[in-house]
Amino acid sequence: MNVQSFSALAGSQFHPGEVWLCGAGPGDPELLTLRAVQALGQADLILHDSLPGRSALRHARRSAEIVAVGKRKGAAPVPQAKINTRLIAGARAGLRVLRLKGGDPFTFGRGGEEALACEAAGIPWRVIPGISAGMAAPAAAGIPITHRGMASAVTFVTAHDETGALPELNWAALAQSGATIAAFMAVSRLDELALRLLAGGLPAATPVALISQASLPGQAVLRSTLGQCTLEARRAGLPTPALIIIGAVAALGGATALRTLGGLRHAHG
Repeated sequence: MNVQSFSALAGSQFHPGEVWLCGAGPGDPELLTLRAVQALGQADLILHDSLPGRSALRHARRSAEIVAVGKRKGAAPVPQAKINTRLIAGARAGLRVLRLKGGDPFTFGRGGEEALACEAAGIPWRVIPGISAGMAAPAAAGIPITHRGMASAVTFVTAHDETGALPELNWAALAQSGATIAAFMAVSRLDELALRLLAGGLPAATPVALISQASLPGQAVLRSTLGQCTLEARRAGLPTPALIIIGAVAALGGATALRTLGGLRHAHG
């Protein structure tokens, strides 16, 4: 038995020579955690992805160095290895280094890779969890990802592996699980994803919701079915980032819920 007392959660004091991996949430600046705001105000070097906007970075110190290292749609202007190197170099220079990511750093955010790189280099690191789009996007659309009598489990999947292809998961088992499926980075792979699930036995009439720019002023929700979602998503041309919810719960929520979030646009397939 190996019992550890160590906690990776960041505290309130950001020490020089540390790397903090921080989640900025889905985009709405009011969904930043208090600890994330405190860390932004203490960091000397901030390496941020594309999704955290200027509204999050406004909490940074004026003297902080802010570097964009974002990756969108498979493009990597700054390779992950170089990001790791920059994190380590900054910490070794005695800086308080903040890695700012959209959503949660340990949910399809490569935060685990960065933590392992710091660990291997002997750099102290901590984590500030963020609200993942896997929870925030369906909530913003009024969709409960679990619901009694409809879904007693939820599975988070990514539609891109390290090569950009659809991951080799057991899609048939997933289709037959009865769980809600929340698919990240899946718009460009929606046709292949839908075909895999249909082939696995998930009915064509299964509800699907595509939630674009969740929590932001441009949020839009397209409701469709597994059999029609590829065509209707192509016609709608919803901007990314977008999260896809597949399962019975995707039929819940609606315009009333969206209006309570500020008059967000609601598109029906």
